[in-house]
Amino acid sequence: MAGIKSLIKDTAIYGVSSIVGRFLNWCLVPLYTAMFVPEEYGVVTNIYAYVALVLVFLTYGMETGFFRFARRGDYDLALIYSTILTSVGFTSTLFIALLWLFIDPICSAMGYSDTPSFVLLMGITVAIDAFTAIPFAYLRFKQRPIKFACLKLVNIALNIGLNLFFILLCPWLWKVAPESISWFYNPTYGVGYIFVANILSSTIIMLLLLREICAERFAFNGALLKTILAFSLPLLIAGLAGIMNQNIDKIIYPFLFEDQSIANYQLGIYGANYKIAMVMIMFIQAFRFAYEPLMFSKKNDNKEQRNKEYADAMKYFVIFGLLIFLGVMFYLDIFKYIISPKYYEGLVVVPILLVAELCYGIVFNLSLWYKNIDKTYWAIVFTLIGFVVMISIIVTCVPIYGYIACAWAALACNATMMICSYIIGNKVNPIKYETLRILSYVVIAGGLFVASTFISTPYMWLDLTIRTLLIIAYVAIVIKRENIKLKLRR
Repeated sequence: MAGIKSLIKDTAIYGVSSIVGRFLNWCLVPLYTAMFVPEEYGVVTNIYAYVALVLVFLTYGMETGFFRFARRGDYDLALIYSTILTSVGFTSTLFIALLWLFIDPICSAMGYSDTPSFVLLMGITVAIDAFTAIPFAYLRFKQRPIKFACLKLVNIALNIGLNLFFILLCPWLWKVAPESISWFYNPTYGVGYIFVANILSSTIIMLLLLREICAERFAFNGALLKTILAFSLPLLIAGLAGIMNQNIDKIIYPFLFEDQSIANYQLGIYGANYKIAMVMIMFIQAFRFAYEPLMFSKKNDNKEQRNKEYADAMKYFVIFGLLIFLGVMFYLDIFKYIISPKYYEGLVVVPILLVAELCYGIVFNLSLWYKNIDKTYWAIVFTLIGFVVMISIIVTCVPIYGYIACAWAALACNATMMICSYIIGNKVNPIKYETLRILSYVVIAGGLFVASTFISTPYMWLDLTIRTLLIIAYVAIVIKRENIKLKLRR
């Protein structure tokens, strides 16, 4: 139980940077949706989908590889860290050089021939983020979640501040004193300033990480790199397939319609409503940051005790994930105000996406069975199966049903991966998860959600009060069934 308490504590700390940071970033969504029409916001959604894909490609599983080999202790920490940092630094620099050389054909293929700077700015940004992912992993390994969280929050604060500067302050200054900003500001650049804010904030964070970048003496070992790559490259393939599963809908959406403006409009609606479902993604990310180091630190522990803690982690992950689902859906009348009313038609996808992301979080929990026995090729198998399911639904259904088909495709994809990983994991490296108890919580939460759909009074405050009582009922059931002792100070 001590391991679970440590996991909860670290998840909470990492959650400061992930959940609070993402929440602060949410503050930009009302700005974006108010200042830009869906067609313009669709461009942002599309480019960010490419960014997510490239980031996985440029880190190529090295974060997990760092934890795996640093915990093993077969090599000196300085050698491991420096070798990985050098490798990722080299590939990130090479990526920027190739992007610069071939920017015109790349932009033409993506449909951004008129705005190549959008692609170039985000390409450089993602290369910087890939490089700094290793120093951030170093902070996690050194169990310095406070500094990790602070730097992440600084990054968010910089990004928000720069967005407000370029999108709100500069247009006002252009009206009252254009000579003061005419040397750098172009009022027709529009959503491009979102990408300018990104590159500036990422560059500053890289400079703030110089101490961690130079924390260990420089050393490089080619043989060690080959060994790490042998472990990490399957994770790269799985990661690419996984991120494709999460973003392929936003990447290929514009290619499924003849009218580009219609595609961008619908993608803008879908992307804005996806932001509401980000609550679940924040939770999963915070959990992952804390769980990954703990997962590998348990490798040499008593197997029975280790598996018990893995099973407990899964159970409480699902319990909290269901609580988040209920919280977002019960208070959707409030959450929807983070986007402009002109985007409300897409609210129907929110519950589907929340469940889809919860399934993805369960997939991450299940992944430890093959990571702990170095059978990471299973990640490729599961994610490719999920990819086939998703792409099949998107290609056949999106032209007919629009963006709601993307949400159902995401759910089908993640649910398929979850089921496959659970079944095969039970045969290859079984962990005694409390499956029936977990399913009972799913049924309870599902029942409460269905009950909430029948709540409709003339007063929103009364609806929210009743739904709050339903959430309290869920929490009370969990506390009673799990025999959780609440210590109250007098």
